[in-house]
Amino acid sequence: MKYEAVIGLEVHAQMLTDTKIFCGCSTKFGSEPNTQTCPVCIGMPGVLPVLNNKALEFAIKTGLATNCKISTYSRFARKNYFYPDLPKGYQISQYELPICEHGFIEIIVDGEVKKIGITRIHMEEDAGKNIHEDGGNYSFVDLNRAGVPLMEIVSEPDIRTPKEAVEYMKKLRAILRYLGVCDGNMEQGSLRCDANISVRPLGQKEYGTRAEVKNINSFKFVEKALEYEIKRQIKVVEEGGKVIQETRLWDSNKGITESMRGKEEAHDYRYFPEPDLVPITVEQKWIDEIKASLPELPDIKRERFASEFGLPEYDADLLTSEKSIADWFEAAVKAGGQPKAVSNWMMGDLMRLLNEENKTIEKCPLKPSQLADMLRLMDKGTISGKIAKTVFENMYKTGKDAEAIVKEKGLVQVSDEGAIEKAVDEVIAKNPKEVERYKGGEEKLLGFFVGQVMKAMKGKANPQMLNEILKKKLSQ
Repeated sequence: MKYEAVIGLEVHAQMLTDTKIFCGCSTKFGSEPNTQTCPVCIGMPGVLPVLNNKALEFAIKTGLATNCKISTYSRFARKNYFYPDLPKGYQISQYELPICEHGFIEIIVDGEVKKIGITRIHMEEDAGKNIHEDGGNYSFVDLNRAGVPLMEIVSEPDIRTPKEAVEYMKKLRAILRYLGVCDGNMEQGSLRCDANISVRPLGQKEYGTRAEVKNINSFKFVEKALEYEIKRQIKVVEEGGKVIQETRLWDSNKGITESMRGKEEAHDYRYFPEPDLVPITVEQKWIDEIKASLPELPDIKRERFASEFGLPEYDADLLTSEKSIADWFEAAVKAGGQPKAVSNWMMGDLMRLLNEENKTIEKCPLKPSQLADMLRLMDKGTISGKIAKTVFENMYKTGKDAEAIVKEKGLVQVSDEGAIEKAVDEVIAKNPKEVERYKGGEEKLLGFFVGQVMKAMKGKANPQMLNEILKKKLSQ
């Protein structure tokens, strides 16, 4: 029997506010434990929370960017559970009246566009962090993260494969980063994902029993955790067993999911309206103002790059995957670079050099205008494509302009017909057997002769002139 998976993702995105959601403590990452706390976020008796207006604005922005309906009336609720990193004994979240509902985003998988529904986006506070020392019989609690503002973005169970799940996560992360509401850093935990997975026989409408997998902190692990869990559930069903509704943890070292606890239902949390916060009333005028302030989002930018710059879909897709990459590309084109040439250098040599140093394009030592200047030297015939590779690496490593490197290293392309002809004659004279074979029909040997002349001229010969002279000489 063939099976299909039914997947829904719950993504927690930490909002890029300077202060926490209900108090004025800093949200800065990496500070000394328990140095960014106050009576409000550590849950002292009698304190009152006050909503951070910037967090509300960010949630509305995200809702608008993901085609959600923004609620003009919403409210917070208490989600009651006990855990050492939750000092109040409850989490302030939203339950029956969230700020955003009924949205969607579109992903492209294997060339096909697929719409993934978004059930809701709601605001909530983060919990603290338990720190377990290796070999110790005790744990520490760091409450710096307690009260950090989160958005929980809940998808519909529209995802069918691990690959679709990864594409959904990537698209969502790109939107959040374009909006500037979340930095999307999965390693630091500012973007986290829980996945609900069930399997059912192909063609069956009813959902199977779902398990929730927590602790997934990279795109690679999203795919691997889902692949493992789907296989595990199919095996259970085929062996005559029943999938248990439970919460499981992804162990990235072992490459497996492990049972953590029975899956809670909403009533287990005893949700009730938060008495210390008034309901949120949002005027339509403010929603309209936020909508007007939205930046150009990935899908629209991708379409524009394809139409305005004539880029292939693959190029446009890659260049708009991050706002910083798209901005760098546009700056290089604005500085005079031909769009396709800029795209090729960015997707090839630039990304390779950045990846080698594990750098993002924001920390790129090369300016967009410097690439445009180098491309101008190529267009003028000052340097060849081969020489440009050397120039580009030098520009990246030293920060110097292309023209300065060309002069400094004597890399100007030789377009002197006499000089090239002399080198060609010498190479032909040294390789009589290859000349005979070429004349006998082995035309692929042209590449051999080009290589020999380039070697003799230290790669500086004008490639077009060299090819023309070689063909002419070898046909005599």
